[in-house]
Amino acid sequence: MTSLCTDYGRELLFEPKLVLKSYGRNVQKFGQTKVNVVERLMNKLATAGHRGKKHKIQKKSTGKYTRNMNIILEAFEMIEKKTGKNPVEVLAKAIENSAPRDEVTAIEYGGARYPQAVDVSPIRRVNLALKHLTHGASDKSFNKKKTFAESLAAEILLAFENNGESFAIRKKKESESQADSAR
Repeated sequence: MTSLCTDYGRELLFEPKLVLKSYGRNVQKFGQTKVNVVERLMNKLATAGHRGKKHKIQKKSTGKYTRNMNIILEAFEMIEKKTGKNPVEVLAKAIENSAPRDEVTAIEYGGARYPQAVDVSPIRRVNLALKHLTHGASDKSFNKKKTFAESLAAEILLAFENNGESFAIRKKKESESQADSAR
């Protein structure tokens, strides 16, 4: 098992493989930790996902494995051309930078609901970071000339640089500021 970074004691899985397909065999407790991070990113691209209460339709991204993996491979090639670094290493640093540490949950006490700041678990941190990276990329490419691969590469690079223009970094800062105010 090869890991590039740790997240609260857990290691992100970056095992070299020819084809990243788990076929859903990791459906067990903490099964996501056994799935390669690049495959988890591809799985996040495969579903449109909800934004609040709305369900956005994405035409560029369907459940097709090869189409989604080609989008990621194109994005990785663009990242390698721009930075000259290993794109998986850049992705790992982007996940570290865009993963929120605190978030807010609602506690009901005496019939009233109060916001309470809580720490985010390591698995949820990675899931939120990947979700925000893909949502930011889809927002930047939806009904625009920019392709999904170009916008995904740009979003990963912005998160890698810890730039405030990144959707994932903005969501992280927003989540942590809400948690600070709920303490």
